[in-house]
Amino acid sequence: MSMSLSHTVGRLVERLTLEQKVAQLGGLNLPGLIRFDPRGGSALAVERVAEQRPHGVGHLSLGWFLGQDADSLRSALARVQQAVREASPFGIGGLVHFEGVNGFLHASGEQFPTAWAQAATWDPALVRSAARVTAAHMRDLGVHLVFAPVMDISRDPRWGRVHETYGEDPELAAQCAVAHVQGIQGGDGTGPGAEILATGKHFLGFGASEGGLNMATTQLGRRTLVDEYAEPFRRAIAEAGLSLVMNSYNDIDGIPAAANRWLLTEFLRGELGFDGLVVSDYESVGMLRTRYRTADSPGAAAAQAVTAGLDSELPEACDYPHLVDEVASGRLDEKVIDQAVARVLTIKARVGLVPSFRARPAADRTASPQPEAVAAAATREAIAERALVLLRNDGTLPFTGTLPRIAVTGPAAAELRIHFGAYTSAAASEMTAAIRAVRSGEVDGIDPRTFAAPDIVTAPLGQLQPRFEEMVRALHPDARTVLDALEAYGAPVTEVPLGSFTSRESIDAGRVSDLVADTDVIIAVVGERSGRVGGNTAGEGRSSTSPSLPGNQEELVEQLAATGKPVVTVVVSGRPLLLERVARASSALLLAPLLGEVAGSAIASVLLGATDPGGRLPATFPRHLGQVPAYHGHRHGSGYDHPTGDTYAYIDLDDQSPLFAFGHGLSYTLFDVHLTGDAEVTPEGTVRVSLTVSNTGDRDGETVVQLYARDEYASVVRPVRQLLAFQRLALTAGASKELVLEAPLERLCYTGADGHRALVAGAITLMAALSSADIRCTTSVQAPAVPSPR
Repeated sequence: MSMSLSHTVGRLVERLTLEQKVAQLGGLNLPGLIRFDPRGGSALAVERVAEQRPHGVGHLSLGWFLGQDADSLRSALARVQQAVREASPFGIGGLVHFEGVNGFLHASGEQFPTAWAQAATWDPALVRSAARVTAAHMRDLGVHLVFAPVMDISRDPRWGRVHETYGEDPELAAQCAVAHVQGIQGGDGTGPGAEILATGKHFLGFGASEGGLNMATTQLGRRTLVDEYAEPFRRAIAEAGLSLVMNSYNDIDGIPAAANRWLLTEFLRGELGFDGLVVSDYESVGMLRTRYRTADSPGAAAAQAVTAGLDSELPEACDYPHLVDEVASGRLDEKVIDQAVARVLTIKARVGLVPSFRARPAADRTASPQPEAVAAAATREAIAERALVLLRNDGTLPFTGTLPRIAVTGPAAAELRIHFGAYTSAAASEMTAAIRAVRSGEVDGIDPRTFAAPDIVTAPLGQLQPRFEEMVRALHPDARTVLDALEAYGAPVTEVPLGSFTSRESIDAGRVSDLVADTDVIIAVVGERSGRVGGNTAGEGRSSTSPSLPGNQEELVEQLAATGKPVVTVVVSGRPLLLERVARASSALLLAPLLGEVAGSAIASVLLGATDPGGRLPATFPRHLGQVPAYHGHRHGSGYDHPTGDTYAYIDLDDQSPLFAFGHGLSYTLFDVHLTGDAEVTPEGTVRVSLTVSNTGDRDGETVVQLYARDEYASVVRPVRQLLAFQRLALTAGASKELVLEAPLERLCYTGADGHRALVAGAITLMAALSSADIRCTTSVQAPAVPSPR
């Protein structure tokens, strides 16, 4: 923080009353400002701001429920912001936040493939480009904070939120997270003039909840948390100037993250050097009372959270207003409040909400949105093209030359909705529509008189699925299903409607055989829906005991294979699924990791050979549920890979390896990698490996060269393999390219037996690979001791 900004904020805090300070720490629920009239209309009652928050407002929450288009949203936010300034001391404005995991979460926002899909590209530049578009849209509308990226490491496919993450590996997730923050904030984001700021979430270990259940306890040791799960946050803070952090919902060793002083203050601010604002995930302060039972009153919950280092309560101020009484009674030192308020006002000053510091420059309303739309479309298509992962292929793909007669089947073949994740405009609009349908008595089995809105997440809403499909088609009128896209390419396709997402009813083998009799090859499009409401099997709050294809889809693929015709299976999913039966029955297997509105066209392009499948897995696919968690960077003596050969194995599993390894992905051509010199550690502390990469096939294509490292001996048990660097590159048929992969030696630092992070001098094995299970060449270096700066 600059001296002038620090001085301005300090003086401002001194001038606020205790009530005004506390008001800056809470949010205001924007849908609560809407007035409904008996005839069905509604209006934004901005006068309620002064009534509900007479001492000021910290954050403006849930703005995505306002406005049906960009102009109406911009107008609504501007009106509320003016009312906030008029009601608040010294004209201080309110921080407006929006979700932005894979695009601006609003009907008017550009949507991109999910974060998991972005990670599957192994191309951080594309992540940065998508985030840049998202930031531009939000800035134009009067938004200040982007609640993204999700930096959780996800290694348990039972958890429904895997698709919001960048996968299982700390290095891949860190590079994607840094790129996202840079795209939002611009450059390194550390300057006080940044107008829109990124929020890293969820701190910490959220993706490792016990049993894959959302919000459950996290059973991880502190060393694992510090060295692996915190790595994306560490890097985003150091390399991109991350401005905000959001707490996670879980508890760690019995202490909820929202009330964990070691986590939010000692570790985050102390060891990681974070100096920004920490905001609560929605209702996590109240959960200290209602869920975790560490507080017996709102005041106690608020005191626990703010003392731990949680600066703001969201979405609205429910418990934090009781901080006034906590201070007045002597149970809480007002200096704790002052510290939190200073952080809030610092962020507000940076984005132009503190008049005495800097006026926020007006957005240029005359600029054409066309360049942004063009950039969004190009980025969206590039991500989708490079995210499709060819898992298996016996030579059936691609379809080239004279196209075969194709039967297209599976419940996902003619559906658009399945390609969208939970934090998209499609999913967000469903929640509002579902609540309206229930309250109007349209949903069987739910009494609208006793219905509570939060129950919409778990309510059975299968009968609304056709309506949800219509809604997503209205939002994206130019989008194509896989069936539509194949037809648009001129492929000779026949639709064969078979399979169900919900029914387990057995499929008649004779009928299947008859329906595909006049075709040469079968494309089965299967998968699971991800979202917040309705018939979704993945999404926030939707964990599963066995992450498998729902309904009778597995049986469908097996019945199709039994006809003797080649079966190409396209799996639409935002997380690893148990696919051994499906893989065994498929001639080719293609993963489409929630690509959004361009999914159908991207899939058809790969199937027909117009583009090369460019994706590589950001997560391990286990063979069996009993292997979970299965991830490539497990420690010596654990997991499935044992360089020493000293291990135990599952006695009822013939093959201990994953079904598909982290980093795996096939191309329509072949690649080779070999060393072109000795690896070295430069005087500046950089590990450097020189390689030659060759396209040895007869088609142009792209590959991802991956560099892994193993610390052979250490004072604590280390991973058998650690991703150190990677690079995506395109090569024409028969071409070769010299490539240097390098990384700071510091990335190999770990928390030693003495509790300090460092790297002990010793031998490091380096492995150049095309996946974590496809090591092409190995070398080693002698690493000097390295103390970590953090």
